[in-house]
Amino acid sequence: MKLVTLTALAVILAASQAFAGGGAEVPSKPEGGPPSGRPGPVLDDAKCQAVWSLTEREGDTLSQDKAAPFIVNFTMVDANNDGKITEAEFKEGCKKGLVQEAASKPAETGGGQAPEQPEKAKP
Repeated sequence: MKLVTLTALAVILAASQAFAGGGAEVPSKPEGGPPSGRPGPVLDDAKCQAVWSLTEREGDTLSQDKAAPFIVNFTMVDANNDGKITEAEFKEGCKKGLVQEAASKPAETGGGQAPEQPEKAKP
């Protein structure tokens, strides 16, 4: 009788673990801020304004394709998620290190663009 009771108890405990589920839901946003921290140096107001003046804006906003050379992470800078960066959002991005002082140039760094005539892999 004791063996049957202990076996039943073991089965119940094992089954309860199986039905417990995967635990808590994964949050949609990281709780500790951006996972990579600050991607670049923080730009002061003067440098931030200088970079803003270099951008090709459409009126008083900056579209994603025009922002790409200067903004490290467009989604993080576009606070209201409207697909455009305002000057205020741009300045906040400068304070968070999400705006870089010089435009990125993939061709100079060896990355970002495929060559026009790719080389064939050597065996």
